[in-house]
Order: sequence, then structure tokens, then C-alpha cells
Amino acid sequence: MRKFIVLLVAAVFLTAGCASLGEHRKTVIGTLAGAAIGAGTGYAIGKDGKGAGIGAAIGALSGGTVGYVLERQERSFRSALAESEAASIKREQEVLVLSFQSDFWFDFDSGVLKPGAYREIDRVAEILNRYPGSTIRVEGHTDSVGVETYNLELSKRRARAIKNAFIAKGVNPSRIGTMGFGEARPVADNNKDEGRQLNRRVEIIIVPVKQA
Repeated sequence: MRKFIVLLVAAVFLTAGCASLGEHRKTVIGTLAGAAIGAGTGYAIGKDGKGAGIGAAIGALSGGTVGYVLERQERSFRSALAESEAASIKREQEVLVLSFQSDFWFDFDSGVLKPGAYREIDRVAEILNRYPGSTIRVEGHTDSVGVETYNLELSKRRARAIKNAFIAKGVNPSRIGTMGFGEARPVADNNKDEGRQLNRRVEIIIVPVKQA
């Protein structure tokens, strides 16, 4: 059994380094990793090879499915937002992060979406509705100019405004959570204009729901 788990874990790392897998590399990694974790869990519960086999099968199915769905969502978002000046997309393991510069969506010191923001809201909401098996967290961030407590509240208002816009486009409200961080999580230097612009942002975190 121990040899089986070691081989699975080794396969995960070998797969991660194989460039020929292309865009499906992360799905394969998820499948193998799920199998390794499932096998270990199954063995711990069942104390035999049968339990390990069942655990590996369930883990592989879960890991592979989540990875595949996330890949499809990522491709959809990249296609829909390819020409957006405000958007950037990154994938962190089994999470998608859509980041939008607040200056394109909100006026200065405002928690009301600009009319032009709804074009991107529509594109994002359409994809969110296409993949109902995922949860969404909308996070607001500001630069460090002004009073910290005020910036925190402004970031919360902006996150809620985007949530309400998604709901208006048919996204199930039970899927959406909001958080405001104010100036607490900068991604650039607040002492520079370009850094402050990057820190004024809204991030939409998309997490696919794992189902055995």
C-alpha cells in the first residue's frame, strides 16, 4: 500500500513537469493528486487494499472533474474579457481570480457602478450562470489614501454593488459572498500613482464545488 501511494505521488510531480500535456496538465495533476489523497484516506479507514482502491477512484474522479471544469471556466473568462483594459485573470491551484481595476468600474469615492461597467458585468455573469456549480466571493480593495476605516467601508460597498449587479443578471445570491479589505492587502507600492491604481481593485474569486 505504501508503495502504491508513493508511486501516485511521484506520478503527480512527473506530470507537473511534462510540457506536452498542454492545457490539460492541471486536470491530470488534479486527477493524480486526488487519487493519491483518496488512496491514503481509504487505506486509513479500511486498513486494506480494497479501501485504498475505492479511495483512489473517488479521489481521482473528484480531482479530475474539478480541474476540467475550472479549465473550461478559465478559457471562457479569458475569451470574454480578452479585450478588457481593466481585467486580469489568474489561476491559483483550484481557484480562479478575476481582478478588475476599480477606476474602470467606479468613480472616485463612489460605491455606484459606472454605466460602462455593466458590459463586463454582463460577460462575467453569463459565464457564472453557465457554471452553477461554483461559489463566488467578491472582494473590494483600495489604496492607502485617506482614512483607513473609510477605505474599508468603501471597499465593502463596492463589493456589495457588484454582488447586486450579478444577482440582477440572474446569478443565484446564495452562491455569492462579499468581503471588503480596504487598504490591508496592497499588490503594489502605494507611494506611486501606478501602484495606487493597481491597489484600487475588485477581485472575483471563483471556486468550483467538489462533488464525489
